[in-house]
Amino acid sequence: MQFSDRLAALEQQHRLLINSNNEKLTPGNGIFDRYRYPVLTAAHTPLPWRYDLNPVSNPHLMERYGINAVFNAGAIKWNNRYVLMARVESVDRKSFFALAESDNGIDRFRFREYPVLIAETENPDTNVYDIRLVPHEDGFIYGLFCTERKDPAAAAGDQSATIAACGIVRSKDLQHWERLPDLKTPSPQQRNVVLHPEFVQGKYAFYTRPQDDFLSAGSGGGIGLGLCDDITNAVVTEEKIIDPKVYHTIAELKNGLGPAPIKTLHGWLHLAHGVRNTAAGLRYVLYLFMTDLHDLTRVIHKPAGYFMAPEGGERVGDVSNVLFCNGWIREEDGRVFIYYASSDTRMHVATSTVDKLVDYVVHTPADGLRSAVTVNAICRMIDQNKKR
Repeated sequence: MQFSDRLAALEQQHRLLINSNNEKLTPGNGIFDRYRYPVLTAAHTPLPWRYDLNPVSNPHLMERYGINAVFNAGAIKWNNRYVLMARVESVDRKSFFALAESDNGIDRFRFREYPVLIAETENPDTNVYDIRLVPHEDGFIYGLFCTERKDPAAAAGDQSATIAACGIVRSKDLQHWERLPDLKTPSPQQRNVVLHPEFVQGKYAFYTRPQDDFLSAGSGGGIGLGLCDDITNAVVTEEKIIDPKVYHTIAELKNGLGPAPIKTLHGWLHLAHGVRNTAAGLRYVLYLFMTDLHDLTRVIHKPAGYFMAPEGGERVGDVSNVLFCNGWIREEDGRVFIYYASSDTRMHVATSTVDKLVDYVVHTPADGLRSAVTVNAICRMIDQNKKR
């Protein structure tokens, strides 16, 4: 195929993809609605990111910088558009951030011309990923992300030992990002750190996930909360566990907060991921819980089990059987757009409302932690239904 013909075919294929419509899947479960197609994939990335379009230097129109996956996006409503700050992973295993925008939040997401430029610290990041976008009451939009660097204490020949920390950037226009020093906490490893959108006791509040090493939470007990005075030199001296990992639950191995919580009349609504081990490997699912409006350390409602788990094609990808969410958008009319990734490969959207999510969290039974309790709860509901 001639260069010009191949380029025309690539452009047409890309144009059809980014202009395609999405479709709600019905009837759903009454809590949220899934959609048939992913909102972002590797194929959505612009052709100039992947191809040298000069016929002299690339006569065969080969991919010069392949994109492996697009997933784990932060989310924000900005200038009346739905904006995702996605984790884009190139084939060299390096991740970076890129902004994609849509008019309706369901389909036709388009990446901006360039990826996001994030300044490095004195100790350069090897890899950055999984950013949470948080409009804070101090007037800035903060981005909290995981930054990886090789463990300097690794044994000779060990090329996998990693130190994970929370990187922090901030902006007022989603275009220019100021890099702040990484968050310091008592824990040797930090991933999935989230900033609370309001001051707490006049301080910045961070939801943390203390870990003993990069892969295992170890003695890290679950989702923590810590306060700091100055986000430009963020230091948390104490982490209090507010949502612990529990034996034989969806979060017995580890758990971490997703996006920043949504404030409701009933409490702060949190979306998190829970991880357990199976014979086929780790299984990541999403769950909801609610904390008190005035005491963030007090969980007041937590339904049993998962809110959302991978289904169908969502279960297949680079890291199979995984759902992960670090971005949702609440509309003024109460609609909620939940942006989640499947199997570390692609981005999806689900929609719900604040009323539905609150109803689910407040009225769904909590985990009784024993099989007999589960059976008794189901039997009670059967009996109630017979009285209709």
